Amino acid sequence: MTFSPAILATQFAKLEEVAGKPARYVIAFSGGLDSTALLHALQNLRHDGNDFAAVPILAIYVDHGMQAESAGWSDRCAAFAAKHEIEFRSLRVEVQSESGKGPEASAREARYAALHAELRGGDWLLSAHHREDQAETLLLNLIRGSGPAGVAGIAAARQFGPGWLIRPLLDVDQAAILDYASAAGLTWIEDPSNADRALDRNFLRHEVFPRFRLRWPDIAARLQRSASHAGEASQLLSEFAQIDLRTLTARSSRLPIDGLSELSPARQRNVIRYALRDLGLSTPTAMQLERVINEVILARVDAQPLVSWPGASVRRYRNGLYLLPENLAEAIETAPLLSKEVALGEGLGVLKLVADAEIGVSQELVDSGLTIRPRKGGEEFHPKGQSHTRKLKKLLQEEGVVPWMRDRLPLVYSGERLIAVADLWMADDAVTRPGFALRWIGRPALH
Repeated sequence: MTFSPAILATQFAKLEEVAGKPARYVIAFSGGLDSTALLHALQNLRHDGNDFAAVPILAIYVDHGMQAESAGWSDRCAAFAAKHEIEFRSLRVEVQSESGKGPEASAREARYAALHAELRGGDWLLSAHHREDQAETLLLNLIRGSGPAGVAGIAAARQFGPGWLIRPLLDVDQAAILDYASAAGLTWIEDPSNADRALDRNFLRHEVFPRFRLRWPDIAARLQRSASHAGEASQLLSEFAQIDLRTLTARSSRLPIDGLSELSPARQRNVIRYALRDLGLSTPTAMQLERVINEVILARVDAQPLVSWPGASVRRYRNGLYLLPENLAEAIETAPLLSKEVALGEGLGVLKLVADAEIGVSQELVDSGLTIRPRKGGEEFHPKGQSHTRKLKKLLQEEGVVPWMRDRLPLVYSGERLIAVADLWMADDAVTRPGFALRWIGRPALH
């Protein structure tokens, strides 16, 4: 298949049947050949005065900090985006080299975690993977002993956080992408690590695939067909996991232990992997997942075990299996609560005031100034809807708030008076109709 803006438009039309029309195109833009050609072709589509012009584009460069030239590459990507009047953002990530998954997989997880955080509802995250990438991925996953999802290789479209991860070039050979970029006079970044044969993917690309092509010139197309068949099997497993998840709970962040225990081990693993992906958290290796089963699900009811890996952690409290970010800030920092949202620390989300709510904190208190403070112990106040002043410690126990979150709750003060506990309770004498509601966005599961 050749490559052109018209072919890209045809691929997008097929993908819209699955993902619907995008709110934004968010392109994972490395500045390399493939993503440069994809971004250029998409921008050309917008110049034709069609429906594509109505969809904003955001190009994101993710700097892994693994190459000395990475900061300069970010500048080159920014210049390309500016030349073509495309919004641009550069993100720096830390790669967890001790994950046990290898440098390539660890960098990929860090990259997608950063991109996931940038997405909004209905966004399409575009990745420029092509037919040869698909073939390499399938072989690598076979060598690693992957299951159906791994043998399926790279999906053309899958749900990703609040949006979709879209790969519109999987039917396109890299040679066609190179022809397009050369004809358009494009320049791109050549990452020297792509020649490092110590990396598994590069070994396949430079040592193995050339020999395959001598015997089977269409090897990439053959492997793509196999990936497509495995993809159907993987999709069935995802649909099965969706059914199990809906049966177990209404939320992915807390899975009931008693319900999980009624599933076979294979279905337990399947639904846990699915729930982690649904939350945008990294999935565990087979060994790490076995630890979740054996050390967390099968733990004593009164135990509070923890299993973590780069990008995620799993805890148990009572009958709940809690899926969480790898790290949670140890405590809330004291900070003024203004009209804008306030970040609460790593893994804890943000707290914000929302005006014109049906019921909430009074305008007078907001005008006088509110402060977010950490819990120190001994707090008490009179929650709305209850008859008398209560100890916060007792309220948290009665509400079943998980122990690791009790000291991470943002407490809202007016002067020295506690008027709200996160978005759980407001003080009876602080509430008016209408008022300012408190919203804790991105909070970990509390119950």
